[in-house]
Amino acid sequence: MERKPGVAAEPDIDMEVVRDFLRDYPAVEGTIRERIEGFRRIWMNRDLESMLKELVFCLLTPQSKARTCWNAVERLEDRGLLTDGRYGEVLDAIPDVRFKYTKAKRIIMAGERFIERGEFILPGELEAFTDPFEAREFLVSEVNGFGYKEASHFLRNIGLGEDLAILDRHILRNLLRAGAISGLPNSLTGRRYRDIEVRMGDVSRSMNIPLSHLDLLLWFRETGDVFK
Repeated sequence: MERKPGVAAEPDIDMEVVRDFLRDYPAVEGTIRERIEGFRRIWMNRDLESMLKELVFCLLTPQSKARTCWNAVERLEDRGLLTDGRYGEVLDAIPDVRFKYTKAKRIIMAGERFIERGEFILPGELEAFTDPFEAREFLVSEVNGFGYKEASHFLRNIGLGEDLAILDRHILRNLLRAGAISGLPNSLTGRRYRDIEVRMGDVSRSMNIPLSHLDLLLWFRETGDVFK
């Protein structure tokens, strides 16, 4: 990912911290590769059910624990609510997710927009894009509850976003440690998100590992887990 003209100068990357990151990589590289390959298979196989689950998962994750959100997705699936749930039913299935009232509404809204006659149509709309960055812009504009992070997360998890950064608090803290950014942003505009994404690409190249691997490696360092 090339730096764009006009991007503000950031500190030099701290290679000592980068080497510290790399020390953990051999232990989880195999798991990371398996996880990324699993994401790729979702798109290659046009697994609509898995894509819908990932959409709902990414609607639930802001300020909530990933495994708590995935458990909620599985409850929704078990109760048959992913494609045909009413607000109260969806709300009842996500009791331990933060901001559950707002998120339940967003799940209903996503269903109204992207489910027709019980079929998830969003993947068909994504086929119009050859560029994941354009697909992300589409999602941000069309999915209520998706900012750049959530849209990037969804695209990565369905096998379309390996070149996109998922800038959550875990990743940002580690980018700060590595000198990739000069401070933790209070909020992320689209432009600032893209600027930091470029810097994360700089770190991944300095480590000679893909951006998607760096994301899962830093997630592992923060949580002890390689999940989603």
